[in-house]
Amino acid sequence: MARRPGGVGGESARLLDAVAAAGRPVATLTALTPAATEGLTRATLGEHADAPFCREVWAVTGGNPYETVELLAKVQDSELDPVEGSAAELRDLNRSARGRGLVARLEGLGIDATRFAWAAAILGTGISLDLAAQLAGMPDDEASRCAELLGAARILTAVGPTNGRHQDGELEFVHPLIATAVYRSIPDALRTAMHGQAAWAVTESGRGAAAASRHLLEVHPDDDPELVEQMREAAREHLAVGAPDAARRCLERALKEPPLPEVHARVLYELGCATLLTAPATTIGHLRAALERPGLEDTERVDAVFRLSQALLHNNQLDEAVRTVDAEAERLEPGPARMRLQAVHYMWEGIHAGEERAGHSTGLAELVTTCTGRDNSERALLILRGFDAMTRGENAEEVVELCDRALVNGRLAPGLAWTDTEWGVELLLMLGSAYAYTDRLDRAESLFSEALHAYVKAGWSGGHLSLANAYLGLAHRRRGRLADAEHYQRESLRLAERVGRGLPLYWSATCGLIDTLLARGHVQEAAEIAERYGFAPPYPATIVLPDTRSVRGRLLLATGRAKEGVNELEAAEKAAAARGHHNTVLAPWAVDLARALANEDPARAASLAVDARRQAERFGTDTAIGEALRCAAALETGQRAVRLAAQAVTYLEASPCQYEHAAARVEYGIASRSVTELNKGLTLARTCGADGLATKAEAALAGL
Repeated sequence: MARRPGGVGGESARLLDAVAAAGRPVATLTALTPAATEGLTRATLGEHADAPFCREVWAVTGGNPYETVELLAKVQDSELDPVEGSAAELRDLNRSARGRGLVARLEGLGIDATRFAWAAAILGTGISLDLAAQLAGMPDDEASRCAELLGAARILTAVGPTNGRHQDGELEFVHPLIATAVYRSIPDALRTAMHGQAAWAVTESGRGAAAASRHLLEVHPDDDPELVEQMREAAREHLAVGAPDAARRCLERALKEPPLPEVHARVLYELGCATLLTAPATTIGHLRAALERPGLEDTERVDAVFRLSQALLHNNQLDEAVRTVDAEAERLEPGPARMRLQAVHYMWEGIHAGEERAGHSTGLAELVTTCTGRDNSERALLILRGFDAMTRGENAEEVVELCDRALVNGRLAPGLAWTDTEWGVELLLMLGSAYAYTDRLDRAESLFSEALHAYVKAGWSGGHLSLANAYLGLAHRRRGRLADAEHYQRESLRLAERVGRGLPLYWSATCGLIDTLLARGHVQEAAEIAERYGFAPPYPATIVLPDTRSVRGRLLLATGRAKEGVNELEAAEKAAAARGHHNTVLAPWAVDLARALANEDPARAASLAVDARRQAERFGTDTAIGEALRCAAALETGQRAVRLAAQAVTYLEASPCQYEHAAARVEYGIASRSVTELNKGLTLARTCGADGLATKAEAALAGL
């Protein structure tokens, strides 16, 4: 990728800056030096070009490679002798290569050549001789003559297989600067009219609505229903090939026409769909306007309500999202549409960070008792129940069984894929998260990798891509691939910033990255990220994985702010009790709080450790039990500490979470003063990318 500095502003400049920031490595091109210009001049004009002439070529062009090449070509064409006496003529020759000089040179080629060049500039790319001829209003033989004339003047050039004839291939401008200068030289009114003619010609040639849309975008609004339909069709084509931004521009242009009253709501709805997780606040406005107008009926209206609630959720307006869904559900008769909205109600309630709503879990459990997974509404309810059971720390095997029933032959059901819009990304993230925290990390990683691939392929950016990166980073973090986790979480945070700070997906990216940096032992960097991105109360209305308060409490303890860390972990305890969340891996506040209170309040620390072990054994995963045993061992001394540490190693060795296994090995090695165990832990820590843990193991080995 390459970009030219300067020359743009506003949203385009911000986008280019974001692309440049993401690009690695970054190389800044410099102007040609006088020596390089001298070498290029002599290679083009001959070794007899003298030094003063070469120096003047450099002075005239400022070392700009494009201008240097163009100037030397003009010197050749004019048969100018490359000696000091001719140097004065270089400035006039150079002026004809750009700006008004180029336009004057073009006009000097005649009216027909100018008109053909204008037509080519309107078409922009993929300039075929027949289309340019049609737009310029001339026969093919005259167009071919103009193309050859413009080719000799180094304005246009043939691309592709030509066999020496322009009509056998496509044309393009020799340089983008030439194309821009020619385009800007077209009178405004004529340029608009030619875009309208180009749209018609492109459509008639069978190139499709998307190809014609770039021309229709330049046409003045004129109450044209046909143009509205063309732009809607172009938007569908753009979305099909993964260009949602282009689709958004087409639909925004359709609204300016404006649409007929009977289709206005549909255009607003389609625009809301195109902007869903790239600009939630904007989406809310479009969808609310669509629902206030007549025209959306049955399934389309339910879709719009669901998407509105989804945008409200991602704009941190979760209560409003639930109310929106409930109000629409009350209007509907019992049936699939109402069941869908009821499931969405439970979905939004299931990720609410506040106090558990009365009857949420019991009502969801009752609904699921009759679900077999025969359709996507039932599959959605199974996923919601599985996620709810996971957060509550119920038996992990039952959680996995619920999630498996939501699949078809081990895969996502038709209509429930990542880019399908009936249920949205949140449901599948809940499915993958349920697997991630029940030690089924192979399934979680497969799902999140599939999400990332699907969104990249479809061209979905913004929130969808940010969430896919964040949750794939979560899967790598749980597996103990900490460097990979950090990579995906940093990318997630970069994308989330473009959508908007403070939104739920922004918290997911920030929290995940800080958790990973702490596991790596990069405490100072984690603290800097927390400071830079505002990782502090107030927290979002939705739950975040891993638990936000638990991660912040761990960060505060790691940076030596013990009292604040204990307060944060106690706040996490209260929040978990209010939500009924008892998963000690998802929200590890209990084990961190027990360690923090070991000296200050050993009785309470012991009580927390016992309760964490009880909850872990109820949940039943190797990771949960192993982590609880690690905590218990840290509170003991002597042989009891060694025995508990050995048990923790046994469980975590069977777990897919290799960072926790490495930590248990190191702690067991320290407790037992075992060189063998410390070396095993050191090897695992290095494999995981846990630099801080590796340093701890090395220090312990040095002290034996």
